[in-house]
Amino acid sequence: MARPPSAAQLRMIAAAESVTGRLRGTPAQLAALGRLRLAFRHPRPPHDWFLTPAGHRLREAPRGAEPPVTAPAADPGAPPRDTGVFAARVGGEAPGPGGPGRAREVHSAWAGLLEMRRMTHTDGSTERPCGWERTHLIPAAALALEAAGRVPRTTESDGYEVAGSAQPEAVTVRAADSDGLRACADALTRAGWQVSEHQEPRTGHRYLLASPRRV
Repeated sequence: MARPPSAAQLRMIAAAESVTGRLRGTPAQLAALGRLRLAFRHPRPPHDWFLTPAGHRLREAPRGAEPPVTAPAADPGAPPRDTGVFAARVGGEAPGPGGPGRAREVHSAWAGLLEMRRMTHTDGSTERPCGWERTHLIPAAALALEAAGRVPRTTESDGYEVAGSAQPEAVTVRAADSDGLRACADALTRAGWQVSEHQEPRTGHRYLLASPRRV
């Protein structure tokens, strides 16, 4: 298990730029944050370092809260991936912690994803999905839905559910009723996904096919 960030590392995180999460420090200090998956190095010059979604959450955590222990990254220069601290809710899980704490986590994860879009698109656009989303279709779509205020299905309540599909670069989204399905379609469209509605031939149940928009 990796050690939690040191006091000096916490000060670096607190001093990051408020919107972009850009970090300042020595190469060794920045690489150490990268190994903790709290920062990543931008692939294009000038190769600055930025907070990952986990780094943003740590910065926004209430003062005095216990800092999370994060697993070391295999490649400190790679874009941030799942850290074990935050997981998008795809639907079908047991009920998890909610309330303001979960809302802060979702807001921070979505803000980090938008920043990843901005930094990895040559035109700096945040309006369309990035490469990470194309290789993590299910959690990316689920995060877009939860960030838009949609509620995932649990073992105790109805809501959306995101799953894979037979089509490449597409996920299926189901909801409890037609209103919920339309709300999911609107949320994904606003998040930069292409969405179409379909009907299962045998059951008549309607569902969405959603894929990341390219242009």
